[in-house]
Amino acid sequence: MIKFLDLQAVNLQYQAEIEASLLRVFRSGWYLLGNEVKTFEKNLSSYIGTPNAIGVANGLDALRLIFRAYIELGVMSEGDEVIVPSNTYIASILAISDNGLVPVLCEPDLDTYNIDVNNIENLITSKTKAILIVHLYGRAVFSEKLVQLAKRYELKIVEDNAQAIGAEWHGIKTGNLGDAAGFSFYPGKNLGALGDGGAVTCNDVELANTIRALANYGSNQKYVNTYQGLNSRLDEIQAAVLDVKMKYLDDENNIRRRIAERYNNEITNSKIILPIAPQDGGEHVWHVYVIRCQKRDLLQQFLMELGVQSLIHYPIPPHKQEAYKFWNNHSFPLSEMIHDQVLSLPISPILSNEEVDQIINMINKF
Repeated sequence: MIKFLDLQAVNLQYQAEIEASLLRVFRSGWYLLGNEVKTFEKNLSSYIGTPNAIGVANGLDALRLIFRAYIELGVMSEGDEVIVPSNTYIASILAISDNGLVPVLCEPDLDTYNIDVNNIENLITSKTKAILIVHLYGRAVFSEKLVQLAKRYELKIVEDNAQAIGAEWHGIKTGNLGDAAGFSFYPGKNLGALGDGGAVTCNDVELANTIRALANYGSNQKYVNTYQGLNSRLDEIQAAVLDVKMKYLDDENNIRRRIAERYNNEITNSKIILPIAPQDGGEHVWHVYVIRCQKRDLLQQFLMELGVQSLIHYPIPPHKQEAYKFWNNHSFPLSEMIHDQVLSLPISPILSNEEVDQIINMINKF
């Protein structure tokens, strides 16, 4: 069986270093808000190119805290609107609605699966305060047109960078393109923890300080609570593990790129729609390699019978979820087609050339 993602094998590459870091944390006797988190935040900040990085409990909280901080700072108010891609993972939308803000769904570009910047301006109203861009599947989305739109309408650009750590747009890392960015370190991400974890990066010191306080019960000083905050802190164990793995992130992303290039060049089955490699100065770190096929379910069954796992990212679009049932009768045809046709093939830094050969051959035989 070729697993979709063999997390055990991914992490065992760094067993000695990870075990040493875990032992160091265990022996320190300090398990929250200590030196491991400070070190990881410093290194993440340096890697992304922002002066501020704040470790939090998970990727959803990272986005929730950004919007909550903007509300506390008076930049946004409950009832304000945030434009967000209609085909994103639901966490992007939960972060908006959880703060009493209104998600406004925008259809994607079918070539990139990212938000179609050409559709954004028609959705802007007097209540619009931000655009949440999602670097979906690991592909950077940004443009000068997006920047000019944000300036013209005085909008914040928030990045959902859960899937694209290490990607760049014209030499600038995702996570340093907009006003603030949320990261997820869920175990299956390109930079994955041994549990949950997340982070926020930004250039605005006041925003960073507000987020840091909000994530710690609304407090910057023990027992002094400025805000009605959350408990959302990256723990010392996860920070230590992430700091080990971050050293190898660029190498692992390059392996993913080589596998994606092979898929793009060697899958020749006309029933399969392949992802288009970036040509706009952006980059792809191939968190997932997503193809489309009108007979997606049959293809997935075919592959499984031949010993290849694949996954669907994601089977149900947000506007068809019961959680947002007031959208259930709305039509977003591109998103619906994408969710009906997409299939993610195995792509990971421990996938062998022989396994890639097998996957390509099976796809071409379908």
